Amino acid sequence: MTSVADRPRFDCRDAYVATLSELAHEDHRIVGVVNDSVGSSKLAGFRTSFPDRLINVGIAEQDMVGVAAGLANGGRIPFVSAASCFLTARALEQIKADVAYSNHNVKLCGMSPGLAYGELGATHHSIEDIAWLRAIDNLTVIVPADPIETSAALRWAAEVEGPVFVRVSRMSVPQVNADDYTFVPGRAVTLREGGDVTLIANGTVLWRALVAAEQLEAEGVSARVLSMPTVKPLDTEAVVAAARETAGIVTVEESTIAGGLGGAVAETVVQHHPARVAILGVPEFAPTGSAAFLLDRYGMSPEGIAASARSLLSHG
Repeated sequence: MTSVADRPRFDCRDAYVATLSELAHEDHRIVGVVNDSVGSSKLAGFRTSFPDRLINVGIAEQDMVGVAAGLANGGRIPFVSAASCFLTARALEQIKADVAYSNHNVKLCGMSPGLAYGELGATHHSIEDIAWLRAIDNLTVIVPADPIETSAALRWAAEVEGPVFVRVSRMSVPQVNADDYTFVPGRAVTLREGGDVTLIANGTVLWRALVAAEQLEAEGVSARVLSMPTVKPLDTEAVVAAARETAGIVTVEESTIAGGLGGAVAETVVQHHPARVAILGVPEFAPTGSAAFLLDRYGMSPEGIAASARSLLSHG
């Protein structure tokens, strides 16, 4: 069987702009709002097709979110596209007050999140965004793992009324979901059955968890792999089932270990069915270096994930 690691790789921003363009053709209410990030968001084609429906506020993230809230108040469906590190850090108050608290129909799209800007250092790494946004009420937080899931999540976001955040990766990833995949908020997807240990992941590291499961299988270890695209609301039922049915859970995410997917899983487990949980992520301000190098540094290579699963099992 061919490994997930050997599949072709894709930039999810391509799926993002293709889907946004399709949605805009289907619905005149859809507009784009950017912070001088047309190039990094790959929206040049969208701008050509819809020159009067792409609003560039310049490098002014707080204004960008406020403008989007105003557009939503006027009946538009704004998709806000900006580097996640700047969208979430600089405009956190506007996301909280103008979007979530005011319940405006704004779709926040965090581009190039996590460690994608690896060589630019900690100021450009967006490892805190999930933890920050998960703490805000009335905001769905989605971390797609491949282009199929990115497109499906955006289509769902366009149809639902209310605030949504979608992480859109630039780091190349293989397709892990079926072509007919349908995104359902708050529902995990079992990509691999297993009864010994559970790996829960999302975003750019999900495929790495699948490869880790392949390695564990070769050693006789049966690893369940849960894709958790929605960090908020979390699929509590799937997490509790994993805690009950396997020896423990390893969470893997391209974000901080404090308050993100791992935190959400740990909170669920401790409240409903205590079990061993190992949280893989970024524990500090990461140094400069390629995104792949940094993921490996913090134990999120397939080998590192498999090693965490073995350690968990050996101490079970």
